[in-house]
Amino acid sequence: MTQSGLMLHRHVDVGQAPFATIHDAEIEKLFKPLRNATGIVLAVSGGPDSLALLALMARWRNLNSLSTLPPIYVASVDHALRANAAVEANAVKVLASGLGFPVRVLVWQGEKPAGSIQEMARTARYSLLCEAAQEWGASHIVTAHHRNDQAETVLMRLASGSGVGGLAAMRPFVALGLSAMDGRAPIALARPLLGMTKAQLETVILEAGFEAVDDPANRNPRFARARLRGLEAERNALGLSADRLATLAARCARADSALSAVAQQRFSELSEPGPTALRLKPALWFETEEIILRCIALAVTRLSECCGRAGDTQLSLERLERLIEAFQTSRLEGQALHRTLHGMIVRLDAAGGVTVSREPERRRGRKIVA
Repeated sequence: MTQSGLMLHRHVDVGQAPFATIHDAEIEKLFKPLRNATGIVLAVSGGPDSLALLALMARWRNLNSLSTLPPIYVASVDHALRANAAVEANAVKVLASGLGFPVRVLVWQGEKPAGSIQEMARTARYSLLCEAAQEWGASHIVTAHHRNDQAETVLMRLASGSGVGGLAAMRPFVALGLSAMDGRAPIALARPLLGMTKAQLETVILEAGFEAVDDPANRNPRFARARLRGLEAERNALGLSADRLATLAARCARADSALSAVAQQRFSELSEPGPTALRLKPALWFETEEIILRCIALAVTRLSECCGRAGDTQLSLERLERLIEAFQTSRLEGQALHRTLHGMIVRLDAAGGVTVSREPERRRGRKIVA
């Protein structure tokens, strides 16, 4: 890797010749789910993972007739956090353009936050990528997350006390929360390389003749993910290998999907939607605790979407659990109770019904006490 931000493209036939690391049939299998996209935006930072994605996508494009594939674009985000960032983003532009891809450099403008910089940078990055996808008419943003990333995500979610849905970690496809409600088409995030290891991707870029840029943040112990990455040998010795953690994520995803399906069915049977509120029947409390949690979460998120707040923030599982605990106590005492959650008022009536309504705008000097 180079610290100069320059990426060398030594072979003019990138994408033309097969890779020794991965067979053409495997490449076709990786990207086949993207064939029905209206357009694909590759997020390419210039690091080894995203350059491998670029090389593999170039090969996939050349294995097919262009008329059978959706348009493929490349976007590189300059977070303006490092001196070389603009140079690196421009190098990606030159490289991707040389491979025949339309490219844009997207710059994170404005003052940068003092804290939670990685989280804020991620939010800004996906916002910029979604805007570019909308302008290109693309339905999918594609990133180069791989199996090692998945393992780190599982450990981070475990450390934060996530439930089964959180331990499922990154999914191959996920909606990014944009909807036609605000006049924009939905955008999906695709991660086709989740089954590949970082070592495999590094071999791909060696074959392609690319030299990746080096982002020192990937080794900065200030960040939890970098600390976990530095403990890979110790994790492997304890049996916490990337393969095992990825298997755990897949099993949790399977369980989460099953629970979600049951919760969706019970929600449809228990919910009574109104013009400004949504009520769950008292029979809700005959369900298992996990289904109760998920039904109330569905009610809150559905109403949030109707109020145009989709994708604002994640619903806190811990706060939801505390709410259910308080409601269970009040219900057994035959008492009504209300709490605020995710910008909504959640009310338990004396009969055991639960009504979710939008929290009114707060006036100066007054606030709703949860």
